[in-house]
Amino acid sequence: MRCDERSLLALPTAELVAAAAARRDRRWGARVTYSPKVFLPLTNLCRDVCDYCAFRRSPKDPGARTMTPDEVTASLVQARTLGCTEALFCLGDRPEAVFASYRALLAGWGFASTVDYLVWACRAALDAGLLPHTNAGILDAAELARLRPLNASMGLMLESTSERLCAKGGPHHRAPDKRPAVRLAMHEDAGRLRIPFTSGVLVGIGETEAERLDTLVAIRDVHRRHGHVQEVIVQRFRAHAATPMVGARELDEDAHTRAIALARLVLDDEITVQAPPNLTTDVAPLLAAGVNDLGGISPLTPDFINRTYAWPHLDRLAADCRAAGFTLAPRLPLHDAWNRPAFVAPELAPYLAREQAA
Repeated sequence: MRCDERSLLALPTAELVAAAAARRDRRWGARVTYSPKVFLPLTNLCRDVCDYCAFRRSPKDPGARTMTPDEVTASLVQARTLGCTEALFCLGDRPEAVFASYRALLAGWGFASTVDYLVWACRAALDAGLLPHTNAGILDAAELARLRPLNASMGLMLESTSERLCAKGGPHHRAPDKRPAVRLAMHEDAGRLRIPFTSGVLVGIGETEAERLDTLVAIRDVHRRHGHVQEVIVQRFRAHAATPMVGARELDEDAHTRAIALARLVLDDEITVQAPPNLTTDVAPLLAAGVNDLGGISPLTPDFINRTYAWPHLDRLAADCRAAGFTLAPRLPLHDAWNRPAFVAPELAPYLAREQAA
């Protein structure tokens, strides 16, 4: 890491935020985007156990659920009717590796693996008129290659490069798929395959500000090698009931805005900086700190990862953006700068053309 990047940590918040906002304004102006989406939690079964996660279940846990193919199809049809353009498939890490009952369920539907089910679901989304974005945890290069022709974009939150958080007593201790090297390896694989990619940092789970900076630099560096990171989410930790971190102190507003500003100043200009509007009480500080995108917002489904935090109504969100001097506009899950042959599989091109013409 260069010395000038470390010097950002010494800046007062007001100076840091002002510099980030100015950089955002030069590249992105006063236009803030979001993606109209349907959130499809294909399964909440997961082989990892993160101390903050309210989404993850084992098969016998209350609330354990895997969507049936019929439920997937029905959700896609309804989402298209409501004007969604993105089908977000989000699920636990490779549950078939540890849960025999889940393997049997997939087999009964004719699928040998979660990726087989995802391939089917992504094709169903395209047939229904939506563009898939898949966030399925750790996938190897062969699995990414299978999914690339069926996805407008894909993603994996890096979350943190801190090995300290993986030690005993840390939030990632029981989550082998959260090891930084494992997650960075998938970022590299996605880059080599030219997959438009979403990464992110999870802030407030016990990391230091210097560790947040290290994580952002790691994302920037892998992007500079491959040019594929289209957006980075700065996601704020929220404490959830029935998790080991239910009593953990949440990040205050100052620390959150500093994390957003660091992202805008560290990442290259073409990378979108995103923060979810449902995890804050006021969108204005997000915009002031350098955000130019508010992520996926659904008229149909909740945020299954942070279910107690409802999406803001679009009319209200647009009004809040106007009050802060910004215009809110919809976008596709593939950002414009990556909508070119190098990053779009030939099989996907007709579907993208259809959405652009709509």
